[in-house]
Amino acid sequence: MSTKKTGPSKKNLPRGTHGKQERYIQPSILLELYLNPSYGYELIQGIQRFGFVVGQAPPGMIYRHLRQLEEQGLVISEWQTEGNGPAKRVYNITPEGKEVLALWTQYMERQAEHLTQFVEQFRQVKQLGT
Repeated sequence: MSTKKTGPSKKNLPRGTHGKQERYIQPSILLELYLNPSYGYELIQGIQRFGFVVGQAPPGMIYRHLRQLEEQGLVISEWQTEGNGPAKRVYNITPEGKEVLALWTQYMERQAEHLTQFVEQFRQVKQLGT
């Protein structure tokens, strides 16, 4: 059995979710909150631009991840009651959340390098006609 870690080395980051749509949901949420504090529906719309979710992310999945991130101290939330309409729970990234996002980004950079090397190797072999 391998003990090699598949992601950033923080204990609160997901591991072993290879190939699943949810793999990059948490770092997507953290990046979106780093760009702009927002509430659940805005997050659902915003994280689509990162390309890890095909179509609209299921709200239940996003709120489950938000609860986990809040329990881990990576995001905080507060109720916003200003303006018209119902109160909204607004989420913001914490300093620890920014650190974890930086670790995720380093991991993604390494993965991108490996994928690029793989594709280049394939192209070389294909070009040789073997």
